[in-house]
Amino acid sequence: MIPPFIQTDSSLTVVIDGKAHTMAKDHPSWNDAIALLHKDDVDVNALNELFDISKAVENYAENNIEVRDGAVMYKGEVVHNLVVDKIITFMQEGLKYKPLLRFLEKLMANPSRRAVDELYKFLEHKNMPITESGNFVAYKGVNHDFTDKWSGKLDNSVGQTLEMTRNSVCDDADIGCSYGYHAGSYDYAKGYAHGGGHLMLVEIDPSDVVSVPKCSDCQKLRTAKYRVINKCETIDTPPLDEGIYDDYESDWREDDGETFNEGYSEGYEQAKKDILDNLGNN
Repeated sequence: MIPPFIQTDSSLTVVIDGKAHTMAKDHPSWNDAIALLHKDDVDVNALNELFDISKAVENYAENNIEVRDGAVMYKGEVVHNLVVDKIITFMQEGLKYKPLLRFLEKLMANPSRRAVDELYKFLEHKNMPITESGNFVAYKGVNHDFTDKWSGKLDNSVGQTLEMTRNSVCDDADIGCSYGYHAGSYDYAKGYAHGGGHLMLVEIDPSDVVSVPKCSDCQKLRTAKYRVINKCETIDTPPLDEGIYDDYESDWREDDGETFNEGYSEGYEQAKKDILDNLGNN
């Protein structure tokens, strides 16, 4: 049995048990509801639940992330940030959302409110991919012998993990150059790799990020820890993009065999489209 319904370009209204239910096209269950209505025998109860956005999000929750009374929560506290909005968008678009859930969980474990509020926006703005485990990848420019640019003593060759005490890292975003390990966008790191240096890819846990300095168009961040995972063939290697993932995938592996989220390229394209659309509206 198919209940009475009407679908427009922007909304869907279904009558269930004499009551009209309406969802907008940006509802996370839009695609599921449309698919369900095209079946010969519609599960009305399942369809009814799809109109409840809190239940739709709850179906995708894991670990410390849950939905209660229509709110997304981490360890019982309501979360309002760009990551939550993007998770809902990924669900709506049918993209892989679990890396974002893992990213959110690690981000919420970060003791810095500033890092929690600003980090994902920085990653999306600078096209930094998120790994399957919820970490993210950034760039770092180093010397010809893989040592850091400032002290010339720290080994940044592939496979090395560098770590310092968190309270040694400057947490003031108004200070551009200060204590802490720096990594950032392709354009930022490329400048430090000139003169015979190397452009490295580093993996960072969101909980280890301390601050995102406002200088340099917010192209860099300071962290207490990172792991060097690869070296770009040249410093002119194009920024991370959909077409590059397959070339590097065999090298970008976690110790437990995880690889970069194969669906993130889809999410990256969606994020890039969102940014371009916003630029076009401003």
